[in-house]
Amino acid sequence: MSDSDTTGTTANAGPRGSSAPAAVLAPLDDRLADLVALYEDLHRHPELGFQETRTAAEAARRLTGCGYDVTTGIAGTGVVGVLRNGPGPVVLLRADMDALPVTENSGLDYASTVPGRMHACGHDVHVTCLLGAADLLAAGRDHWSGTLIALFQPAEEVGSGARAMIDAGLYSKSLVPTPDVVLAQHVAPLGAGLIAYCPGPCMAAADSLEITFHGTGGHGSRPETTIDPILMAASFVQRVQSVVAREVAPKDQAVVTVGSFHAGDTANVIPDRAVVRLSVRTFDETVRTAVLAAIDRIARAEAAASGADRAPDTEVLDSFPVTVNDSTTLRAVNEQFTELFGEQRLFAYDPATGSEDAGLLATAAGAPLYYWWLGGWDPEEFRTALAAGRLAQDIPSNHSPHFVPVVRPTLTMGVEALTAAALNRLAPAGADAAGVAVSRG
Repeated sequence: MSDSDTTGTTANAGPRGSSAPAAVLAPLDDRLADLVALYEDLHRHPELGFQETRTAAEAARRLTGCGYDVTTGIAGTGVVGVLRNGPGPVVLLRADMDALPVTENSGLDYASTVPGRMHACGHDVHVTCLLGAADLLAAGRDHWSGTLIALFQPAEEVGSGARAMIDAGLYSKSLVPTPDVVLAQHVAPLGAGLIAYCPGPCMAAADSLEITFHGTGGHGSRPETTIDPILMAASFVQRVQSVVAREVAPKDQAVVTVGSFHAGDTANVIPDRAVVRLSVRTFDETVRTAVLAAIDRIARAEAAASGADRAPDTEVLDSFPVTVNDSTTLRAVNEQFTELFGEQRLFAYDPATGSEDAGLLATAAGAPLYYWWLGGWDPEEFRTALAAGRLAQDIPSNHSPHFVPVVRPTLTMGVEALTAAALNRLAPAGADAAGVAVSRG
């Protein structure tokens, strides 16, 4: 995979739009080598959720150097920098920091040095791009008015980082001003230089459950003296597959996946419990409520049908809400993207059944959200795979041990996109405070 500026990057994309973005983005070329070095360092040193101490320290150091008021240790490792620059909207830019328990297989000279840990979802890209944008916006503060928040979030992969920062008092204790808009991006297996967007619901709600079925254990030669939790749980696994097929309308969308089943330790002993873990993906709150209720109903019914003395126990392991893009914000920012990058660099995509917790930062503040996908793969390789109908086979997806974005084009586009989006939502320099409110759609 090439790391050079290839067709599909933004390095020579022509005019960068209106005067404010062009002026603020002008120093990027001189800063790019430092950002590449930062990215490669972050990639070599991945940290799991709520363990991002090294990453957080680097983010705090750089924000402080740019003149931000920095708060660290929010929910353990969360970092925020606030830059107050006159009257105007409060704009929050968010990046997640955590890596995955994946063993890297990229063969790159800056591959992970931590066994069994990898930035396989591109959060090192997100951190680098936000630090680059925060630097440019601070240096170019003569071109805008308002308040900028740069937020570095832990533990997105486990679904609890955004909630943990909110619960730690992000807004309620005024660690940051309440934002008028939240902006975020995620690197994806698309050609570098592309931005993909989805109006309205763009990523699914996700609920991960652990259900423990209780039986009566005993010797495998005397099953009549037992209540077999394996049979109970196996019946549940089969039956729960009917929920989407028979209880969700065809016009709606839902996914129920059983991903873990653990029971017993030896062949001739019937255990006293079986533990099933499953995930649920939905786009509509009514559908979500109905699917979760059906799962609970089926689990209890299978236990009752087996004669169990105790109902199953259900634990919610994590829960993400639907990620919903605000249409007004999306249109306004996309106009800026079109001016900056050209219409050919933007395309719409269908809602994805993956999940995100960035939306919590917006809903907790009553603010609109715009969350877009940032292309990160070598453009020529992407075009070749697309033409051959082999995207799934030839382009590694997020969470793959081979998923490492092409660096310079991805960072360039990512920094430009975040910077331009922020400028679009901030007020022009010298704006009257009464006339710079951000529409909440």
